[in-house]
Amino acid sequence: MSDTSDKLVGIVLVSHSAAVAESVAELAKGLAGGSTTVPVAPAGGTLDGGLGTSSELVSAAAAAVDRGAGVAVLADLGSAVLTVKALLAEGDELPENTRLVDAPFVEGAVAAVVTASAGADLTAVAAAAAEAYTYRKE
Repeated sequence: MSDTSDKLVGIVLVSHSAAVAESVAELAKGLAGGSTTVPVAPAGGTLDGGLGTSSELVSAAAAAVDRGAGVAVLADLGSAVLTVKALLAEGDELPENTRLVDAPFVEGAVAAVVTASAGADLTAVAAAAAEAYTYRKE
């Protein structure tokens, strides 16, 4: 756990839609008590504003949220996941200690931001996001 806000885990939300990524980021921060300390960045859509994913936007978002405690990346659909995996494979496009988290996009984002706001490390943030798969709605 960190005792300073500059060492919080950063969260990147990769979606095919800029509006979806921005809305989920806003929702997650709001449900985490409006925390402005957790660095959260949406990376949605393409550079020209269309639907799709952009490795440039993902890289820029990851760099923007990196505070040295790691970066958790959540992605919405297949090619967003593939974009992040390709960036991780390249090895120099994302900050050190960046992890793609296998989690549901909305629920996982909320869990990740809430957990990061408590000062948890990257492993705990990723585990909380992944645990969101077990949330039942019946």
